[in-house]
Amino acid sequence: MKFENLCRRGTDFLGTRYPIICGAMSWISDSDLVSAVSNAGGFGVFASAHISGKDLVVQMDEIRKKTNKPFGMNLITISPIFQEQLDSVLEASPSHVVFAGRIPMAKSIEQAKKKGVKVMTFAPNLKAAQKLINDGVDALIIEGHEAGGHVGSVSTLVLLQEILFNIQEVPVFVAGGIATGKITAYLALMGASGIQLGTRFMLSPEANIHEKTKQYFLKSDSKDAIVSFGIDRRLGVVPVRTIKNKGFEEFTKTQIELVQKLEKEEITRKEATDEIEKFWIGALRKAVKEGDLEYGSLMAGNCVGIIHDIKPVQAIIDDLVSETDLELSKIKDRAKKIQ
Repeated sequence: MKFENLCRRGTDFLGTRYPIICGAMSWISDSDLVSAVSNAGGFGVFASAHISGKDLVVQMDEIRKKTNKPFGMNLITISPIFQEQLDSVLEASPSHVVFAGRIPMAKSIEQAKKKGVKVMTFAPNLKAAQKLINDGVDALIIEGHEAGGHVGSVSTLVLLQEILFNIQEVPVFVAGGIATGKITAYLALMGASGIQLGTRFMLSPEANIHEKTKQYFLKSDSKDAIVSFGIDRRLGVVPVRTIKNKGFEEFTKTQIELVQKLEKEEITRKEATDEIEKFWIGALRKAVKEGDLEYGSLMAGNCVGIIHDIKPVQAIIDDLVSETDLELSKIKDRAKKIQ
């Protein structure tokens, strides 16, 4: 048994050698990291965040200068400029788009598919997964609560049972807490079409993250990466897993101030939710680009505690595949002994 053979459906869909996706990470998944992952046999995904549609086209051109392999464009549906981004990106003919944030509207999926673009999106539960399939998505990603950055409320283990075991119509990729080939082997045997990693790829030379931040991640334990919470439903806070620091505490204060403004009708609900998103984008930049360990948003998954080195993207993928194949071989040998 080989990893790439077990997950042939995933590699065929992505057009890659291996069914390994690098999750889109704002300020991190730039042209350097995306092209490095794709060149190494995986599938890089560019993080669009709040970049203008025009600039996204420029970034796509940069990626294409660095790789001739497939890659995806991540678009956040709750971005204030989502439609502008989608229109511009589709005109530049990407092979894949990955919708993130809230569940994408059917019209957005249809718009992409009319351009011949493959559509991937995240499914938080089985009902949503079935709706997305009916709306025309080509593949799903299930991302557990263990992941870094914006996360859902359900663990990877539960999502496997709820979605992976019940969806056959489209490829399903698994994310959240994955950092080793050993666990990847079992996910492949469970029927996953592939995997998505984020935190593991952050700790590579190709990830343009401040060295102080990388070293801080290496010293962190799994328990250090905790999830923020929302104090008022009107703010539309999506939980974020990050390492607790002063910036984490500052987020609570920001929410309180926004709720007070809402109560006084000084801002609209949309303005409040936009401020929340801007807070995280700004705080993340402090951590990633400036090495601000106190007020920067140190987004990382729980698996940060089991990653102990910085190594090139190619080595990450090669080692992951080798470890996966080795574990699959061990599983096969154990099964023979049981028989």
